[in-house]
Amino acid sequence: MNWRTIIYVVLLVSLTVAKALPRTSQNVEGKTSIGQRFSQLHENNFKTIALIMFAQYVPGGTFERAAGMAERVTALARSCAAAARDSPDCLKPLDRIFFDTICQEKNLPRIADCCAKEDPERNDCFLSLKNFSQGFIPPLERPDAEAACRNYSQHQQPLTAYFTYEVSRKHPFLPAPTILSVTLRYEEMMKRCCGGAEGPSQHLEECFQTQAPKVVKPLREDALRQEHTCGILKKFGERTLKALKLTQISQKFPKADFVTVHKLVIDVADMYKDCCRGDTLDCMRDREDILQYICSNQHILSSKIQQCCEQPLLQRSECIVHVENDDKPADLSPQVREFIEDKGICERFAQEKDTHLARFLYEYSRRHPEFSAQMHLRIGKGYEDLLQECCRPGAPSGCLSRGEEELRKHIYETESVMRTSCDIYNEKGDYYFQNELLMSFTKKMPQLTSAELIKFTKEMTTIGSKCCQLGQDKLLPCAEENLDLVLGEICRRHLADPINPGVCRCCSSSYAFRRPCIGKLEVDESYVPLALTPGMFAFHGDLCTTEEEKLQHRKQEMLITLLKYKPQISPEQLGSVTAAFSAMRERCCGEANPEACFLKEGPELIKRSEKMLSA
Repeated sequence: MNWRTIIYVVLLVSLTVAKALPRTSQNVEGKTSIGQRFSQLHENNFKTIALIMFAQYVPGGTFERAAGMAERVTALARSCAAAARDSPDCLKPLDRIFFDTICQEKNLPRIADCCAKEDPERNDCFLSLKNFSQGFIPPLERPDAEAACRNYSQHQQPLTAYFTYEVSRKHPFLPAPTILSVTLRYEEMMKRCCGGAEGPSQHLEECFQTQAPKVVKPLREDALRQEHTCGILKKFGERTLKALKLTQISQKFPKADFVTVHKLVIDVADMYKDCCRGDTLDCMRDREDILQYICSNQHILSSKIQQCCEQPLLQRSECIVHVENDDKPADLSPQVREFIEDKGICERFAQEKDTHLARFLYEYSRRHPEFSAQMHLRIGKGYEDLLQECCRPGAPSGCLSRGEEELRKHIYETESVMRTSCDIYNEKGDYYFQNELLMSFTKKMPQLTSAELIKFTKEMTTIGSKCCQLGQDKLLPCAEENLDLVLGEICRRHLADPINPGVCRCCSSSYAFRRPCIGKLEVDESYVPLALTPGMFAFHGDLCTTEEEKLQHRKQEMLITLLKYKPQISPEQLGSVTAAFSAMRERCCGEANPEACFLKEGPELIKRSEKMLSA
């Protein structure tokens, strides 16, 4: 059985079996035993699942120890499947077997306290040890591509297993299907570049440079989305996460009735609670339950998911997430006037507040796929505020009728912001658009490092290139939902190392209003500007490089330093300083010895610039 087949079988069988895996707090009588699971999964597949589990629960261990524990659990499973199925060890829940195996190991980092506890406290303790990884380093033996291919040809399965271990260890919260999917892409890259039986392909370095992003980029994106959603749950709570999922599911399945959508929202929120805790087995089971429900109810959910449901389970989840929204029902009215005009609105709001608001969000979201999920949440919050004001005793008649005007105003403002941003992007292009963002965000968040500011604004610029070419019906969902991911990164950065009070307010007060709040931030008045030092603005021969990307990066670093030195710089002052710098660079790069020229001209430029800035 080749590795591709193994991966597919692992996912198809293990996720189905995961439904029957007993939770620690449940009675295990009548559940599938480890021996039965071994027989269903077969040895290689069972061992792969075990390796993922041990890598995720003991991220500070080593591959050899994780592989050794996987071997021992597999040996127990093999024994239970063969003859010893009535042994007490064979009747234990699978999660208990995993934790017992970990606790039998000596000198593993940070596990002694957990192993001293009894279940289910032990399980909770192990979950508490998990932390999101700070990035991912692919275990590729680059730049020595020939050595990588030689290693692959001699140790194909161990090398792939090591890759699986590395991904699992560095991303302990990622669901197993995501890990298995990226393992498949890694295997495909190695086969393509190393040539399989035919030997390595020509231009190995070029092959790895082309193929490696196809492995790493989806992994980073999946990990970012997982961390982002878990961050929303942790910071803003289950109610906000459910509202977000209600909007997204209503847009994707506009023909589904409210009861069906509400059931999916509850199931998805429960899945994220398990996944964000790092509960690998329950996360797998929850996901499989949701996929089974969706694919068993296609007729009431969507006409667009049939092809997804026909795919192997590995691709099915990703396919459904990215499939286009179903067509709206033909008889769906564009307005939801009944939520304002019906006489019993205030009574329903008083009796069943959250259900009434959820029905409004469902009805409005399914009618407007051209709006972002975050915009729908803001509209929902506006409707809630309107009811709280207009349903109070003594509220003026006609109070609710102004809701439509406020809604039109918010829609216009949001669309105007996005349209203006795209106009600037289309006019200036990537580099100068990013510079505009750098000027704005350096003033808002001068405490960030140059590398962080360049990284975040580069991601925002990429969103511009991706979304500004789309039609009006796709622009808002693309722009705001991708921008939300970047702002989530900034807010998690603030959580780890506080930036400033303005960022704190925007990141803490409301998820739905986070983007408008950060957009309205101006110069951080609490920031103490940098003092001018001799080495602050150093000009060297690297400014004469012909590599445009390196030159642009260098110029952006100097722009950030200038803004941190003079946050209140006016556009006219910035233009004058920039022109003087460009003239100096052109002059010195034309000299036989640019370094000597910069050494002489640089201090003079700084003196002239100080006069310009103090004017």
